[in-house]
Amino acid sequence: MSTKPRPRSRAADRAGLPKQGRFVLCLRADRYKASLEARKVYLALPDAAAAEHDQVRVIDESGEDYLYPAALFAPIDVTARVRRALMEPIRR
Repeated sequence: MSTKPRPRSRAADRAGLPKQGRFVLCLRADRYKASLEARKVYLALPDAAAAEHDQVRVIDESGEDYLYPAALFAPIDVTARVRRALMEPIRR
């Protein structure tokens, strides 16, 4: 899957998901150890269709967005400052 912008659904708007996504904490990686790290914060993209199937669209370690079981993640609230830091490209 690509990270190209997807049209927002009305369901996503009603759910209050921010246009740019929300942050989730990976609780466990289970059988996705090559793609996810437990206790790491990921960006979850709004996807109402995925939510209807108890899944969440996450930008994983590959840098691409994929669907994962929602039970692997917990939504977290971050301050504006933390959001900016998480969204900033990594500088080396």
